[in-house]
Amino acid sequence: MSPLLPPDYRPSEDEPFMNPLQLEYFKQKLLRWRAELLQESNQTVHSMQEESLQQPDLTDRASMETDRALELRTRDRERKLIAKIDAALRRIDDGSYGYCEETQEPIALRRLEARPIATLSLEAQERHERMERTHREE
Repeated sequence: MSPLLPPDYRPSEDEPFMNPLQLEYFKQKLLRWRAELLQESNQTVHSMQEESLQQPDLTDRASMETDRALELRTRDRERKLIAKIDAALRRIDDGSYGYCEETQEPIALRRLEARPIATLSLEAQERHERMERTHREE
């Protein structure tokens, strides 16, 4: 059974890391984010089904096609984000959420608050990005 979150609860450095309240807090945050993305996606599909490509004006049709392509790219990014949210929810269930995949050290609460799908500590993420830049430049 999940602990009941007080409405004004925010994770704090003063409490044990990834205690049941923190886990529930991040789980609820991830579930809300996922629901918002799915709702936006459903709205996009619905509006695309209602739009007609039978625009008589070539410019209007081209503009609509460009808008659709942009919308589909956005939805694809959101689909990938939903997969990352699902992975974070699985980490909550298996007890590995909040810990860096590279160092197994806790990820800062401020980082998780800003990016609840984070899998690397800030230091490990920065190392990873430096290595990517180095390999790209070669």
